[in-house]
Amino acid sequence: MDKKSAINIANVLSEALPYLQRLNNKTIVIKFGGNAMVDEKLKNSFARDIVLLKQVGVNPVVVHGGGPQIGKLLEKIGKESKFIDGMRVTDSETMDVVEMVLGGLVNKSIVNLINHNGGQAVGLTGKDGSMIRAKKMEISRKSPVELSSELQTTEIIDLGHVGEVTNINPDIVNALDEGNFIPVIAPIGVGEDAASYNINADLVAGKMASVLNAEKLLLLTNTPGILDKQENILTGLNAKRIDELVADGTIAGGMLPKVTCALDAVHSGVKTSHIIDGRVEHAVLLELLTDEGVGTLIQP
Repeated sequence: MDKKSAINIANVLSEALPYLQRLNNKTIVIKFGGNAMVDEKLKNSFARDIVLLKQVGVNPVVVHGGGPQIGKLLEKIGKESKFIDGMRVTDSETMDVVEMVLGGLVNKSIVNLINHNGGQAVGLTGKDGSMIRAKKMEISRKSPVELSSELQTTEIIDLGHVGEVTNINPDIVNALDEGNFIPVIAPIGVGEDAASYNINADLVAGKMASVLNAEKLLLLTNTPGILDKQENILTGLNAKRIDELVADGTIAGGMLPKVTCALDAVHSGVKTSHIIDGRVEHAVLLELLTDEGVGTLIQP
């Protein structure tokens, strides 16, 4: 390494110092998904980021998805994937596959990668210790009757074992943090009837961040962040500005639920939420420890 390269590294470390000081002993909840979960180089850089954060005194908590992996296994066994409003219809057979993939293959793969890079990760699902309590999610639609609103009926759509969070018990996560372990959580909850529920990972990460009183919530995506109509990254957004962007159509489609999740978190006590580009190597460190960042910051 030449002297100029060494000085550049020293400058980067110096720039990170005030961020590290502010984040010392703070909890960061990170939703891991998208391209970052399937690209080997990105997976490894993510694992190294998580290990480094723990090493310097930050408490990272990882919540992961696994939709593409679930879809591949369902296709392999000849079962068609069906979606309603972006949510996977999850009958009992599909739920078995979800638990196998999320709680087994994907979760253990992330745990192994973090451990391989020098961390101490522990894999969990929301069923462990009844950590994530859930109930069946129901969505409704109005019938397409146009003659009179009085003739319209509400149709309840059954998504099967798709759930929403009713309660999170953070004791296990807190104990792991205190023991210098890194929790890696699959978004599977358990109902009052002991049934298993498949829950959106963004929603679980947001609720987990709120319950843990986290300093930050990071949602890794396959986009640079929230973009304006000229495709420039927007950051430093608050609820009022986001409402304006939704109203004029700038924020739409698949970004809406992520933004809602991020806003709910900051309204529940999380200091800031970040929607960041998981396609960038070391995206977590770049967003947390540099002036430039790689995504959109959302604040109350």
